[in-house]
Amino acid sequence: MVHTFFPLSGRRRAGQVAVSTLMLAATLALSSCASTPPPDGAMNQAQVQLQAARDADAAVYDPIDLGNAQDKFQQAQSAMAKRDYDVAAQLAEEARASAELARAKARLGTARTQIQNKTSANQQLRDQIDQSLADQQQQDQGQNAGQPPQQTTDMPAPPSSALGEPIPQGQGFQTIPQNPPQSTTDQGGHP
Repeated sequence: MVHTFFPLSGRRRAGQVAVSTLMLAATLALSSCASTPPPDGAMNQAQVQLQAARDADAAVYDPIDLGNAQDKFQQAQSAMAKRDYDVAAQLAEEARASAELARAKARLGTARTQIQNKTSANQQLRDQIDQSLADQQQQDQGQNAGQPPQQTTDMPAPPSSALGEPIPQGQGFQTIPQNPPQSTTDQGGHP
């Protein structure tokens, strides 16, 4: 069997392989863009964090970060509508992080406000106690105005001590012996 070589048929085959390869690459490139799923989880997390920040009064304590989070979330929603899921996922993550920051700052602001309120209430109580003590001292001084001041000593000293006559024998203190004499037998007859 004899084979004949035709150079043109080889070029045609190489061209077909090149076209097939390009078609496969284009298909893969297009499928990779379409295979990115919508970032529903990231969008939900961002939305939950935004609501938590609003509930924590972030609009009062940190309106800048809350506004940034809301802007990023709206941009993420626009990217979702355009089916640009990679950008939407990134923007949703940024919105979530900004919302968490706003919530943390709002919680800190709330705690500081509570501390200031408690400190103010404590100061008012101290002032009331001081005023009450001052009023009590004035009343005590008013009642004792005609009386001489009292000396406060723990134990007054006796006026004077003088030695008196000795106590006759048998009167006063008596010494009792330490070991009383024991009888050799007691009533039961035991020694």
